[in-house]
Amino acid sequence: MKNLTVGLVQQSCSADREANVRASMEGIRRAADQGAELVVLQELHTGLYFCQSEDTACFDQAETIPGPSTEELGALARELGIVLVTSLFEKRAPGLYHNTAVVLEKDGSIAGIYRKMHIPDDPGYYEKFYFTPGDLGFTPIDTSVGRLGVLVCWDQWYPEAARLMAMAGADLLIYPTAIGWDPRDDQEEQQRQLQAWVTIQRSHAVANGIPVISVNRVGFESAPEETGAGAQFWGHSFVAGCQGEIIVQAGEREEVLLADLDRERSESVRRIWPFLRDRRIDAYAELTRRYRD
Repeated sequence: MKNLTVGLVQQSCSADREANVRASMEGIRRAADQGAELVVLQELHTGLYFCQSEDTACFDQAETIPGPSTEELGALARELGIVLVTSLFEKRAPGLYHNTAVVLEKDGSIAGIYRKMHIPDDPGYYEKFYFTPGDLGFTPIDTSVGRLGVLVCWDQWYPEAARLMAMAGADLLIYPTAIGWDPRDDQEEQQRQLQAWVTIQRSHAVANGIPVISVNRVGFESAPEETGAGAQFWGHSFVAGCQGEIIVQAGEREEVLLADLDRERSESVRRIWPFLRDRRIDAYAELTRRYRD
């Protein structure tokens, strides 16, 4: 088929894992019922965003791959005949953990995984305490609906990650995400942050000539410590086309989005905007330096 229908499940989360998974599965079913062949969930959708503080007890939430989430969601992918992108806190070995996206094929099998490469450490986002940086590189995952360039949240600020996925043949860029405002920021600052987040990801679509799917969570999650203000996750999940055009975008409430993507559009866009052709790789050696003095 020429078109690919994708579904995005934007949801709020609580401390009740079963309720969160049930909400995710309900959203997946709604998307599949409307024709979605590929469904994407947000980052760490089985629980609260625990990285607002550093607490060793949170490591108990991690799970193995294969494990409970891949079994539950794999069975649903098989039942619905869809490709599913999910996100979990991976326990790889004792004391070794990753923030990992898992792609499940239509038969419920694991098509591949991506371990988050860029790990933030900011107030309210203390991910370096929990996650070891990924070791699988920027490698697309082959599925029955195409080659998926799956990245995770903080990766979305890095054009290098998007470019490497595109150079490896990704048909789409996919970003499960958990990002929000500090409630203490004024409205103008909040809007600047939101627009920067949308703009940088649209630019990846433009620079690489491929669609971008970004799925964020919603809702206020209080900080576990009295000193924190909590996080208001801003939602606004969206799909951008190959020239950065917004195809569909959510608001700040729970929502299931559907978008139709033209599988042939990347070819036509890259013919008129041949950015990949005109790269000057002979002049880019200094990109591997941390900073130019």
